[in-house]
Amino acid sequence: MAGRAHTFLFSDLVGFTALTASHGDERAADVAAELYARVRPLLSEHGADEVKTLGDGLMLRAGDAASAIRLGLRVVAELEAVHGFPPVRVGMHTGPAVPRDGDWFGTTVNVAARLCGAAGGGEVLVSETTSVAAGPLADVELGGRRLHWLKNVTEPVAAHAVVARACALHRFVALSGYRPTVAA
Repeated sequence: MAGRAHTFLFSDLVGFTALTASHGDERAADVAAELYARVRPLLSEHGADEVKTLGDGLMLRAGDAASAIRLGLRVVAELEAVHGFPPVRVGMHTGPAVPRDGDWFGTTVNVAARLCGAAGGGEVLVSETTSVAAGPLADVELGGRRLHWLKNVTEPVAAHAVVARACALHRFVALSGYRPTVAA
């Protein structure tokens, strides 16, 4: 199990420290608990499992990179649909890792966590390794390749922001002002 490739996803809430400062510890704990409650039901559908909670975030593991990407997109979409919920960001990387006492360790895990920190609110940032492992996904739009210098990682990591293909079309229409003409 340690030698084969796993895809690790880290998700966390953007602005959680500010939320805690402005609304108090009780409200922040409720928001974190709601994050867990909304993500957990999605795991079995995507062949993933929860490794652990991390305050305002989750560490997840999936055996299949394509399913992991779809899970990351689903997490962001589910939480964007909740009025007033803080933006969530997701980072993921694929490779070998070492299990110990229900947790996972190794460079793959570290890179996934760092990519989560590099992602913007509402963004799913996947390493190029993960996008290659997933193969072409008809329902996913892969953004441009960006190099990220991540803390305590010696080489830059190539990554892509991904969006669900339908979302990519809606963003294009919103940003470009494009309006299709209807033939009479």
